[in-house]
Amino acid sequence: MFNYSSENYLRSTIVLTIDTITSLIASGLVAILVSLLAGSSFLADRFLMIWMISATLGSVIGFYATGAHKLVIRFSTLRDLARLCLATGVKEVFLLMAISLFESSMTARIGVTIVFTDFLVSIAGLLLTRVIMLTVYWLSMRRRGRFDNRRRVLVYAIGNKSASTLTRLRASEHYNVVGFLVYGYSDIKNNLLMGKPIFHFETPDDMQRLRQQHALDGIIFAYLPDAREEQNRLIPICQKVGLKTFIVPEIDEVRDGKLNTGSIRNIRIEDLLGRQEININMKEIRDSMTGKTVLVTGAAGSIGSELCRQLAMLGIGHLIMFDNAETPLHNVRLEFEDKFPALNFTPIIGDVRNMDRLDFVFRKYRPQIVFHAAAYKHVPLMEENPCEAVLANVLGSRNVADKCVEYESEKMVMISTDKAVNPTNIMGCTKRLAEIYVQSLGLSIEKGITRGKTTFVTTRFGNVLGSNGSVIPRFTEQIERGGPITVTHPDIRRFFMTIPEACRLVMEAATMATGTQIFVFDMGTPVKIDDLARKMISLAGFEPDVDITVEYTGLRPGEKLYEEVLATKENTLPTDHDRIYKAMVRDYEYSTASSTIDRLRDHAQKVEIEDMVILMKETVPEFISKHSVFEKYDNHPSVLKVKEQA
Repeated sequence: MFNYSSENYLRSTIVLTIDTITSLIASGLVAILVSLLAGSSFLADRFLMIWMISATLGSVIGFYATGAHKLVIRFSTLRDLARLCLATGVKEVFLLMAISLFESSMTARIGVTIVFTDFLVSIAGLLLTRVIMLTVYWLSMRRRGRFDNRRRVLVYAIGNKSASTLTRLRASEHYNVVGFLVYGYSDIKNNLLMGKPIFHFETPDDMQRLRQQHALDGIIFAYLPDAREEQNRLIPICQKVGLKTFIVPEIDEVRDGKLNTGSIRNIRIEDLLGRQEININMKEIRDSMTGKTVLVTGAAGSIGSELCRQLAMLGIGHLIMFDNAETPLHNVRLEFEDKFPALNFTPIIGDVRNMDRLDFVFRKYRPQIVFHAAAYKHVPLMEENPCEAVLANVLGSRNVADKCVEYESEKMVMISTDKAVNPTNIMGCTKRLAEIYVQSLGLSIEKGITRGKTTFVTTRFGNVLGSNGSVIPRFTEQIERGGPITVTHPDIRRFFMTIPEACRLVMEAATMATGTQIFVFDMGTPVKIDDLARKMISLAGFEPDVDITVEYTGLRPGEKLYEEVLATKENTLPTDHDRIYKAMVRDYEYSTASSTIDRLRDHAQKVEIEDMVILMKETVPEFISKHSVFEKYDNHPSVLKVKEQA
């Protein structure tokens, strides 16, 4: 009967049989009871047979139709009880019909009373059998030692999510929830929640006492914002007293009524740096994407691959993944074949600098919406390879935009960066130049100067957490090696946004756009990188400057100490979304922008670095190099002349 290798220790067919037998026993007991009390002919052979046949049919149909036999018993909830009541109600309908048809002498009132009694007795019997089955399960698990090595934890807070977490972890082989934890003294400190005590804390000594008295291993946060609120109080205390901190992800993966306990994990720095969930209009986004052919350039990168993941859930008709990185694109392909087997998608190796390859993709697939995420992004590397930065970021963006117009794509969304605002490095300036071309082309189409129907949208945002080659993966590697962690400057600050958050805002901005516009995102509060490094050391269970040191290496070429604030009243206009703004930027004539790109292309292809950088500074007067060999061109006569005219 018992299958211990399975998560569901009783097969659903066995549960159906037990439920049906229990229901029939209940109906039989009710028949005997009524006969004894009423002294009627209720137990006459003919009617008893009809009564039990009706009970059998009603029970089987009721349990099968409601799926009550498929419930995982050890994760039962009040909702499951309602399903049992519904299944039993089906049986009572059959019994009521039997009384009406075959016992005409019985009054309606008596008939309803008998059926209602049968309902109560049946529910009581079903609950009793489930308690027995659950008790047998627990005893067998304990005898087999399945719960001997569980981590003893407290669930933080006493809200709905915390209670839900306890329910789902009751039969966990990994976590033993000892109780709940709240901050401060209150009237609830001696109360119970779902049979578990509610503990309180205020100081590290309180947590040390709880840890010792209850042999605790850690604290589970059921709600991500709770962890963020406690990042400067409870989490440091836990690190000090040797308690692990865990998080239940925002989207719990529940299958067959069971929480995937493998998804509960240690708190990461990304959890603490993120902000409240963004409210976006998913219906409007889905409506704008459903059935469309969508091309994503840079599809194997951090932003591009996450865009693809979110697009895969929007009912698009065909997803084209375009990237020049073979292995990363292959990995994305394997992921999508596993996670989205029904999605129609095509991975294509190609480079946005290759116009012929782009033409093939546009000619064959005719994408209606294009997300252009392909770009070189690392500031120091692009400072050392400026010509490649221009060819990829500027010429590549122009190639994609021109093909969108030629093949009448509905919309192109270009992913830009906060480094395009008052750029201090080559990478930032190339992104601003790409913005200038795309914007000028879109405005030229709107004015009727250039033929086309494509709407061009540009989105600017800052650093994304955990992207390839970014600071957090770098710090993680350094911690794993035992340090030191290298920070360029003790006061350097950066804005951060999670990758999914950035991609949701990109799609929202794309949906909002009614013309050629540059949207900028509210990046929140800047993070001091030195503080970030020290928090990561602490979260890893080490003490900063004792176990792992932090070393300062100096600002790199083109690097700012502080990034620009993207959204201010002086440089943006509000939109209907409180986190998205329209940038106020200078317009450029399309003919001028196009000829400038031609000249930059020629210089880049010939590796004429000096002439190319001077032209970049002439075109973008706010481009002033920092900590770079290109600072000397800031005072070039032609550059100064342009600045005076501006």
